[in-house]
Amino acid sequence: MKDQTRLRKLGNSDLYLTPIGLGCWQFSRGKGLFGNYWSFLEESVIRDIIHSSIEGGINWFDTAEAYGWGESERMLSQALQSLQIPPEKIFIASKWSPLFRTARSISRTIEIRMRSLHPYPISLYQIHNPFSFSSIVSQMDEMSRLLKENKIRYVGVSNFSARQMVKAQQELKKAGCLLVSNQVRYHLLDRKIESNGILETARELGVAIIAYSPLAQGILSGKFHRHPQLLDNLQGARKYLPSFRKKNLQKSQPVIDLLDQLAEEYQATPAQVALNWLINIHGELVFAIPGASGVRQASENSGALHFSLSLEDGQALDEISRQFK
Repeated sequence: MKDQTRLRKLGNSDLYLTPIGLGCWQFSRGKGLFGNYWSFLEESVIRDIIHSSIEGGINWFDTAEAYGWGESERMLSQALQSLQIPPEKIFIASKWSPLFRTARSISRTIEIRMRSLHPYPISLYQIHNPFSFSSIVSQMDEMSRLLKENKIRYVGVSNFSARQMVKAQQELKKAGCLLVSNQVRYHLLDRKIESNGILETARELGVAIIAYSPLAQGILSGKFHRHPQLLDNLQGARKYLPSFRKKNLQKSQPVIDLLDQLAEEYQATPAQVALNWLINIHGELVFAIPGASGVRQASENSGALHFSLSLEDGQALDEISRQFK
């Protein structure tokens, strides 16, 4: 792997990860409640995406039970095995799905998660969202039990508020554990975590932020601004997202213009500039997990690891996107 010196510590853990990992929702292959959000990917394409990511320096992958009800996990494991990647060379984060469930299912379903990902261990296990029938207390009790049984290495959460993060940390501490991360939506066009207390609280707790949808599901690439006809080709629920409406694309045009300008200066792409800003603007606090539906995107994602924006250029992007806080 390249750029080992760019590894950074993930929150309250001893995991050293690349600032960018690969989000694997798109490996659902049409299965599950939201499996058709992305196009169906052949096994060979998934293998090539993962190979390109690893070759580009990425050393971790984020998946979830809800991504095709385990299909993403299985495809990830199969591809890694096909590429003969030793388990000790990469890290995997997955998530328990809490919707319409109690905390008891965390322990009841962990063996399924482990089988789906075998022989790769679960380095980080996350509560996918705070909408379980059970309390955070009960959920953290179950997660700490998995830690003690060595079925997972660290505990994270996703889509938790600042208050919910604090509660999770308090409960894990009772069991001698610490919360490691909170996975939330965060990008140049959605900076709410900077104003609602999540970012500040994460820093205070030593909790890493893992940014999902770090490219606003493709908007920050600029392709929809340059070629608005592509909006007609959007599939699934994505076409109904407010960010894809023409009035909101007009609102984000100044950000895209600056990304285009900086991309030319850094001999990069607008998406790479947007990712580089995200993983560096707050020191080493923020990680990002862009997805990829092809080798080109995977290579572009990892390419964001191999340069750094100047302080002045980072501040310029910060200033022009402040309206999205």
